[in-house]
This record gives sequence, structure tokens and C-alpha cells, in this order.
Amino acid sequence: MALLAGLDIGTTSTIGVLIRPDGATLATASRPVRLHAEHPGWAEEEAEEWWANACAVLRELATAADAAGETIACVGVTGMLPAVVLLDAAGRPIRRSIQQSDARAGVEVEELRRSVDEARFFARTGCGINQQLVAPTLRWLEKHEPGAFARIATVFGSYDFVTHRLTGARTVEHNWALESGFLLLEERRFADDLLALGGLRPDQMPAVRTPLDIVGGVTAAAAAATGLAQGTPVIAGVADHAASTFAAGVVDDGDVLLKFGGSGDIMAATRAPIGDSRLYNDFHVVPGLFMPNGCMAASGAALNWLAATAAAHLPLAAGQTVHQALDQLAAATPAGADGLVFLPYVLGEKTPLHDPAARGVLLGLGLHHRTGHVWRAALEGIAFGFRHHLDVFAEAGLAAERFRASDGGASSRVWMQIVSDVIQQPIQLLRGHPGSALGAAFVAGYAVGAFDRWDQIDRFVGPAERIEPDPGNRAVYDRLYGVYRETYERLRTLFPRLAG
Repeated sequence: MALLAGLDIGTTSTIGVLIRPDGATLATASRPVRLHAEHPGWAEEEAEEWWANACAVLRELATAADAAGETIACVGVTGMLPAVVLLDAAGRPIRRSIQQSDARAGVEVEELRRSVDEARFFARTGCGINQQLVAPTLRWLEKHEPGAFARIATVFGSYDFVTHRLTGARTVEHNWALESGFLLLEERRFADDLLALGGLRPDQMPAVRTPLDIVGGVTAAAAAATGLAQGTPVIAGVADHAASTFAAGVVDDGDVLLKFGGSGDIMAATRAPIGDSRLYNDFHVVPGLFMPNGCMAASGAALNWLAATAAAHLPLAAGQTVHQALDQLAAATPAGADGLVFLPYVLGEKTPLHDPAARGVLLGLGLHHRTGHVWRAALEGIAFGFRHHLDVFAEAGLAAERFRASDGGASSRVWMQIVSDVIQQPIQLLRGHPGSALGAAFVAGYAVGAFDRWDQIDRFVGPAERIEPDPGNRAVYDRLYGVYRETYERLRTLFPRLAG
């Protein structure tokens, strides 16, 4: 039986999965990724590290396929967006990627806002004027790194880059194109005047493709590097949050996915785009559907930073990870962390604030607080961020009735209980959901005829534990959520002064 490979170019790791169409998962593999944050608000990664990781992970998957006596029929790559990858005329990365969570271009966002009619821009693109757009990032580069800017031959995203290395094809998947702010939403094509907002010529942008498009086969060089067979078909790729949303079964009104990765994502499914610029519009994996969503700049990334800080002095039991040890301390800490509130804006904030100047805050710190309090406050702060999005969803007229959780953070039972208590809704955990890589593998299979119905994803993913909210924690979280929201409003004008 032919096999299908999915590869996720994530913020904190590169993950691969190998599946059979009958619902079996044959292998998974991963490699860590280093996030570079050398200046306040910056977030960069090395594209060549992604490629090295992709080669290592795909070699493991290819070895597993060989051991099973089977072949890989198609490959799909997914990844975060819209990371900005710049190639020169020879196809080499000009500099590190600038990640979707990067907040350096606040001045350029405001310049863009002053130079366009924001309502008309939103009507054309489905995007508000915010740090998610690629134009402000390119304007920053033109000002501060003019030599690099002058060498740009291709602009695209993380998974587009890996797809390019696998096939030689120069394409961009349609959700990266949409979130870039260069795409006309209804016509689904780049507009020259929108590209000009980022100083780009039309020839610097690749052709737009949908996830089901097969853009090429694995080249001889890529075959040697990855262990894949030369000529293996590769699809255009899938945005990570779209792949994860689809794999979680979010396809109906009222379905909501909470995605706990390097960033914190919240996604729904609708028949039409939404008209609220505080949120993002994206295309759902299933043709004809849209995926209104929000994204917090830092979720797992903030927790990983805290964990790395705590690792030096935290005793670990045999086989225990730092995150597990911290969760154990948090579980022994009362709800509300004894009055400690954490604002997780360590990389600025994307939706719904769109404030690249925002900064992380630990409010209420006292000598009675210990490591467990800080960790629990961080878990609660990210949960408050999800609750903030649910408030905006309601204001935008989006139903939020059934909640599912996915990706690495969903493995923390302590965190999932906190989130359920903060939003006072049950959360359905998922069995067999390894993250976005599964969605990419499934779409690759659909493209080559291994599947003929979208609901066949149910072969791989099903319900696991259902987390019920503790009504006894409602009052403390309602009170501290109010403090969380008010803290930002009171400090909002101070944050830019910190960057001075």
C-alpha cells in the first residue's frame, strides 16, 4: 500500500509523520528548531536549519517505509505563516527568516496605515493593517538592510521554501498569499499596487497555488538528501493552522480549535469570510469553506523561555521533563496563582490587539510567590488570551460552541484544565492528532487519489479525554480575567516608551 508523508516546519520543531490511507500511522520523527530573538520583539529562524531538519526527518520516514516494504506516494509540507523567507537570484536565503511573531516593524505598520484607506484595503484583501502583513516587514528591511533588500529575487514562506527545495518549483500556497496582504480575496491573485506597498515587483512573487495542487516531483538532489524516491509528487503545501484545524475535524459552524503550538491559535469554520479586522481570514482546507481565526504571538514560545530559565535550578525526577516538573508545581498551586497575573506579550501581540509594542508583564509579584506560581500564572495568562479571542468572536457574530484542543501544549493535562476553567467550557482532547503534519499528509493523499472524502480524516483522529470545567474556579478566573484585560489597557501607552 502506498504511504503518505507530512512535514511540519514549526516554530519550535520540525515534525514528520508517515501514514497509510487505512488510518495507520507508521512513523513519526522530529528535530528541534532554534528561535533567534536577539533584539526586543525580534523572532528569526534559519531556513537552512529547516531544510537540514526536513532532510533528517524525511530520511527517517523513508527508512520506515522501506522497512515496511512500501513506497511514499506523495509529500505535503505545512508550516507557520506568514514567515518571510527571502531568496537571491541563485535560490539562496539572503538572511534569516523573519517569523510571523516578529514585532520589529511597528513603525512601518503605522506608516502603512497612514498611506492607505484601511476600510478599502480590508474589503479587497480580507486583512487589517497589522504586523501580520508582509509589506511592513519588507519596508523595515528596505530601511535597515538595504543591501539585503536589493538582492531579493523571491519572497515566500517557510513551507514554500521546503517545497521549493524538494521540487525546484517556485510557488506560494494561497493562505500565505492571503495573509501577506498582497492577494485580492475574491479574485485570489496578487495585485500589483498591493505588492508595491512592500516595494515588490510582480516577478519577485511566485505563482499562487492551492494545497491540492501538485507542484512537482522530488528532484535528484533532494532524493539523495532525503531518501525519497526521485519524482515523488509534492503538493503546494498547507498552512499549519489550516492543516491542524482540518485534522481536528473543525468543519461546521460552532466548531472551534484551540491550537497550542509555539503561538496560540484559535480557529473556526464558516461559509464566508468574516468582516472584523481584529481577526484573520484564511481559506479552510476543505474547498468552499473559510477559516476565521486569531493568533497570539507567543504561547509555547513564552512557556519554553520560562522553562529554559527554570531548568538550571529545578530538580527533575527520573525521566521527567522540565515542563512536566513545572506542571506538577502548578497543579499544587491554587487557581489564580495567589494573585499573580501574566500578560504573555513577550513578542508583542497579534490578534486581537495588533500591538507590536506590547510586552510581557508579571503583575502582583510578592515574596510569597514561588516557581509554581509563576508557571501557573503563565498558563493562565495564555488561557486568558484565548478567552479574549472568544469575546471578539462573539462580537463578530461567530458561534463558539464545541471546543477541541491540539498540538504539543494539549498534552499538558494541567494546562487543559486551566483553559477549560477560564473559558468555562468543556474541551475535547483528541486521539491520534500529532499536529499539522497529519493534515498535510492527508491533503497530499487526497491530491493523488488515496482519499475521496474529506471526512476520511476520521480514520486517524478521534475523541480522547473530555475536560470539564470546574465551576468552583469560575469566580476567581472571572475576576483575574478582568485584571488581565485592564492591565493591558492601563499599560498600553507605556509599552512604546520601553522600546525607546
